[in-house]
Amino acid sequence: MIATLAALVMQLAGAGAGAAFAADDPTITWAASPANEAGPDGRTWVELELDPGESTIDHLAVRNLGAEEITFTLTAADGYLTSTGRFNMLPSDQDSTDAGTWIDVAETVTVPPAGTEIVPFTVKVPANATPGDHAAGIAASVYSVNASETGTRLGVESRIGFRVMTRVSGELRPALNVAAISAGYDLSWNPFAPGAIDVTTELENSGNVRLEVPVSTAESGTQSGSEESGAPDPVQLLPGDRRSTIVHVSEVWPLGFAIVPVEFRPMVVEPDGGVEPMAPISQDIFVWTMPWPHLLILLAGALIVCALLLGRRRQAREVERLVRDAQERGRREALANGAPVETGVPAETGA
Repeated sequence: MIATLAALVMQLAGAGAGAAFAADDPTITWAASPANEAGPDGRTWVELELDPGESTIDHLAVRNLGAEEITFTLTAADGYLTSTGRFNMLPSDQDSTDAGTWIDVAETVTVPPAGTEIVPFTVKVPANATPGDHAAGIAASVYSVNASETGTRLGVESRIGFRVMTRVSGELRPALNVAAISAGYDLSWNPFAPGAIDVTTELENSGNVRLEVPVSTAESGTQSGSEESGAPDPVQLLPGDRRSTIVHVSEVWPLGFAIVPVEFRPMVVEPDGGVEPMAPISQDIFVWTMPWPHLLILLAGALIVCALLLGRRRQAREVERLVRDAQERGRREALANGAPVETGVPAETGA
């Protein structure tokens, strides 16, 4: 039996050309990056602007960093962003339906030790392609098979590549939808210290172009002295993406409730790397910030005071009862001995 495991390492924004290591042999290392006909050209990924039905030729540089000649498999597939915002491409056992099918590249390339091979690839946009941004990836891979202790043969496909972003001309419709927003208050374990608010938002790119969305909060309402902290990196969204992000607001005192304004400032990411700001979106969210530990302390103090007051009242009533009992016993003893008893009524006197 052969089990297959695909491992993919993709270029990220701002990163240099990466290198991969084959699973069964650490001496097999390689890198893949965009290039021109002469060699790597410094790009981290490919950005294209094409019309429906148009095609263009670009280049892939595959560098063998090991000491042996290696034949690499070249593949292209649809691209996507992971839940953490990192770019990836579909594994080889999944079929592409979009921009991954637009790329035509040689099936393999053989690279000598410490050598680099430049491989052209063609991107052809279908005539019926929809306007907007389409993500794909292109990668060089090696495949190895290892045997486990149980005799199972494990196939590992190790790939490294970069993204190929194609913007198809036509009507561009940038749109951001705030699909969900919620917030919760986290009390400090110390009743004399402020707590914090976590604002969770779920954003959806309902347009047809890439978006970058910084999310910020600034508390208002009954709070005082709180500040924004732990602001997340801007959310990256491809068309159709839906992603959650959390903003942490610290130093929030538990004064019953807070109104937290949340602002989204979406920007369209242009193929040249620039951004075009869109109209910001603002929402206020109500958060209960009940000071339960403080209330419990106050309640405990009130119960202690009430217990002391009730104890004093019971003690005073007991003293009064003892005095009355003593007076009654004295009166009865006096009657038994035939002695006059003062009744407390004053005697009449003549004129």
